[in-house]
Amino acid sequence: MSDDIKVGLIGGSGLGELLRSQTDGHRHEIDTPFGKPSDVITETHIEGVPVCFLSRHGAGHLFNPSQVPYRANIFALKTLGVTHIIASGAVGSLREEFKPRDLVIPEQIIDKTRRPATFFDHAAVHVEFAEPFDPILRQILIEQGAVADIGFKTHNRGCYVAMEGPAFSTRAESLMHRLWGGDLIGMTCMPEAKLAREAEIGYALIALVTDYDCWRPPARKDGPVDPAELMKEIIANLQSASDNAVNLIRRSLRKIAEAPEALKASPALNALKLAIWSDKKRIAAEQILALGPIWKKYFESAQ
Repeated sequence: MSDDIKVGLIGGSGLGELLRSQTDGHRHEIDTPFGKPSDVITETHIEGVPVCFLSRHGAGHLFNPSQVPYRANIFALKTLGVTHIIASGAVGSLREEFKPRDLVIPEQIIDKTRRPATFFDHAAVHVEFAEPFDPILRQILIEQGAVADIGFKTHNRGCYVAMEGPAFSTRAESLMHRLWGGDLIGMTCMPEAKLAREAEIGYALIALVTDYDCWRPPARKDGPVDPAELMKEIIANLQSASDNAVNLIRRSLRKIAEAPEALKASPALNALKLAIWSDKKRIAAEQILALGPIWKKYFESAQ
């Protein structure tokens, strides 16, 4: 296994607690210029691959999607040497074909969030983000999700609409998202994916479909929908999708262990090469030092 590759696993709703229960290893408590991450980060090996696991919402799921310390999470993973991230997150479906309990490997994002979305508050840094997900990681997830004996459906495309939350969409918004071309609706992919790109980390997402968003009211033949029963159904869907996602992650890590060098071609690993527009000599030394794990290498020739 290449010493240059380390995979971060960010567990979202459902998968976070499931992976937490299965993961043993060295626990890192890290502080960053952006505060503490959601939880301690567990460093271990899974399927022969060095991994760092972080529960996005923290122990007990105390951080709602708008309060997750995204910058601290990604910065902490970068500090530990993470080069690639496989993240998970629960989503609602905006399309009939994306059924509850399915997994989706999205390729595009529409961002409606209003959260701090950059590490660079004191410099002009503009990363390319036309393709928000790492193509090599996505291909591994897609291929492993398509094997004949996998036992569940994995879709190889989808446009993720990232909304602020924590309340869910109105029906009018849900219908609008469909008109925009959205396939999935969720609350946590952004700014996580954008921050990973700024940190030069390849990022891919496994979206766990829990239900149809409110554009499609639940159909019941035997009278009005019982909200408690509907919630039980959604939780059961999340648990099933989480089990499927753990299966897919393990298969994908096994594939990475076989050919780790392939991940070195991830475009994100050089995302800052042409992205720093500020005069490097005029950026404050304390900013260069504070963000050292992310961009220090680009200042060595500017000193």
